[in-house]
Amino acid sequence: MKNIILLLVTFLSLTIQAQENNQPIHVKVTGKGNPIMLIPGFAVPGDSWDTTVNQLEKKYECHVVTLAGFGCKEPIDFPWLPKVNKALENYINEHKLENLTVIGHSLGGTIATWLASRENNKLSKIILVDALPAAGAIMIPNFNPEHLVYDNPFNKQQLAMNETDFEKIAAGISQSMSLNQITQQKIKDWVIKADRKTYVYGYTDYLKLDVRKDLKNITIPVTILAADKPFGKEMVTQTYKNQYANLSQYDLIIADNAAHFIMFDQPNWFIEQVQHILSAN
Repeated sequence: MKNIILLLVTFLSLTIQAQENNQPIHVKVTGKGNPIMLIPGFAVPGDSWDTTVNQLEKKYECHVVTLAGFGCKEPIDFPWLPKVNKALENYINEHKLENLTVIGHSLGGTIATWLASRENNKLSKIILVDALPAAGAIMIPNFNPEHLVYDNPFNKQQLAMNETDFEKIAAGISQSMSLNQITQQKIKDWVIKADRKTYVYGYTDYLKLDVRKDLKNITIPVTILAADKPFGKEMVTQTYKNQYANLSQYDLIIADNAAHFIMFDQPNWFIEQVQHILSAN
């Protein structure tokens, strides 16, 4: 009888563990107060928000997200991003997060706009950190999401790439993302540690995501914190104006001397901006 009970306990434990591993999102909650959800960028774990959370958790309840396949979290089946989006929406509803502020960096910001555009959403405001509603439209000529598929030569090349060559790719990516060498090393490590298939196919999901038409549904305050590097303020302003044309009102604030990871390149400026936005009615 004892052996049967032991087997049942072991089976239940393994089942629970498997269920926990097969999750599109993983959320760490700290602090007390009005809720804030922090969504990282592509291939980046929730740890990227640590410095920000250390300041915010004194007054706010911080829900820090890590997406499946990144930050050493188990990967999930594809399509990846639609599952992530739906899981975030479900998490907000299941945990009854009223008057929620979502802070999203890069892909996380695109997801934030998607959440804010949904019917009956419970968001009070969103803060977008160097994020566009359709990144694919910037990168791909004659952009059409329906033409983007997993099975393509570029994806096959990245999946087949050996560790040494992929590390070189990660190093090149990281150098364009931050002006800070320490941060560049962090970004490189995050990319290398990402599940390769999630990194490759997940990026296809990211490029396919286009929420520009849905922006017209957003009625809550939106603040965009954008980086001036490497394109300069004039081009950055025009890019955001074009991409957010369907959003009736938003505040665009451009950080001086900062690349994509603004929170690392200008940490004091960044947290001051975030705290000011959060305190505003």
